[in-house]
Amino acid sequence: MPSPPLMPADPAPAPLAAGKVVEIYQQRTKHHFSAYAAGPTTLDWDARPEPFRHFSGAPTFPLPLADAESLASPPLSPAVADLAALGALLHLSFGLTAWKSLGPDRWAVRANPSSGNLHPVEAYVLVAGVAGLADGLYHYLPDRHALELRARHGHPFAPGPALAIGLTTVMWREAWKYGERAFRYCQLDTGHAMGTVRYAAALLGWRPVEQLRIGTDTLAALLGVDRRDDFPGRRADVSHEEAEILLALDLGEGVADLAPPALRTVATLAEWQGVATCIDPFPMFRWPIIAEVAQATRRPDECPLPPIFGPLPPVQPAARILGRRSAQRFDPNQEMGAEQFAGLLQLLRGETDARLSLVFFVHRVAGLGAGLYLLPRGLWGRAMLEGMQAPGSAPVSVTPDGLVRLRPLAPVELRRVARSLHCHQEIAASACLAVGMLAPFAPLSERDPAAYRDLLREAGLLGQLLYLEAEAMGLRGTGIGCFFDDPVHEAATLTTPEFQSLYHFTIGMPVEDERIETTPAYPALAERPSP
Repeated sequence: MPSPPLMPADPAPAPLAAGKVVEIYQQRTKHHFSAYAAGPTTLDWDARPEPFRHFSGAPTFPLPLADAESLASPPLSPAVADLAALGALLHLSFGLTAWKSLGPDRWAVRANPSSGNLHPVEAYVLVAGVAGLADGLYHYLPDRHALELRARHGHPFAPGPALAIGLTTVMWREAWKYGERAFRYCQLDTGHAMGTVRYAAALLGWRPVEQLRIGTDTLAALLGVDRRDDFPGRRADVSHEEAEILLALDLGEGVADLAPPALRTVATLAEWQGVATCIDPFPMFRWPIIAEVAQATRRPDECPLPPIFGPLPPVQPAARILGRRSAQRFDPNQEMGAEQFAGLLQLLRGETDARLSLVFFVHRVAGLGAGLYLLPRGLWGRAMLEGMQAPGSAPVSVTPDGLVRLRPLAPVELRRVARSLHCHQEIAASACLAVGMLAPFAPLSERDPAAYRDLLREAGLLGQLLYLEAEAMGLRGTGIGCFFDDPVHEAATLTTPEFQSLYHFTIGMPVEDERIETTPAYPALAERPSP
């Protein structure tokens, strides 16, 4: 009997365009009143991912701590690039600032805040011509305040003395708790980390310069995170570090031109050493969409996207940077002063290249009625305002400070709305104010999908500014990554789908939990740098 003819196989579906992947991810990872974005159904807090990664076999070099008393204002001249200055930079950017304990639970607080205190960001330092350190790539150990030599460079990355900070994210640390929304939080944390580097460098007279020419693959090679055998584990998505951004430090005389081919040569000729420790030996869930959106948003070398950094905000003293905390509860009776709020608005309006506009949930600000307000920022914000003022649109009311009155609400109703929109969290209702950050998502991510990372990072960078400005007011801030995305737009009466809410923040008077004990960050180290 003859065999039936073979039927032609169905053609494989065409891969989605990168911009479409970003659009699907943003929509799929929204929280709704009816359902949260996909995440784990159970959490074993005793088996959470390892927060401190080390490279076994890599030599370790201890660093001096920052001297908070001497680092209270910018220096008259840039600091010399030595171990003391590098130790201060890393302490103020990524180091531990305290240990907290409540009963049997003990956890570290760091200079760089993180979603859920899970800390996906890893920091690397490229060193050339710095006394006391061989030229090479170092990984920072925040638990020890030390560097470990990951790769020795026979061919320096730049004429010395030169320093650069490379940031990666271990996305599984966030995915373990937050599931598919983890990519968002990793980018927000990257933005916060960029902000901490910025503030720390200012106290040394240095300036971080974003290296726009360096694409994701080149950075991964330079930082060694593409060396699969150096990151063992049962699953690659758990052990993997995603290359994020490279910041060259202007030490007072500009920065060298870091060209992608030259950096690839540095990586190829380097003497690599060390094997990464395990992040999670028994991962329980898989979130493949995280890898898909990461792939879709990686940037090529010579990417034309503009930098994220804008004008430098006021320099903050080291003691304030090290004393920054995230509030857990707010005093519902505290009012923010009119001058404090006006100063904050002036600082926020000064970011002329900003892509994010802000929705304020004003609970208690002297001289300002309770309700929702919009602060348009940059060219995109002005375009949004012009659309609201177009013929045929409802008239808009603008305050002398440039705030657009969206909705006046009675205080009780506003507290209910703010609490509901922020995943029913009381902290959004008891703060002096809450802030939602609106980004021109569709126009930028469709044109260049890598811009999605930049928008989230800009939100994190803005969050770091709000953290330290709140501390300067004698108040405290807290970032909120959990909110109901589309209902936020509805509450703010925004009908255009082009803008998406990416991050929220609250500022108020903290109520301390007296049950929590605070102990020094590095009890085994001297609390000031070596002479």
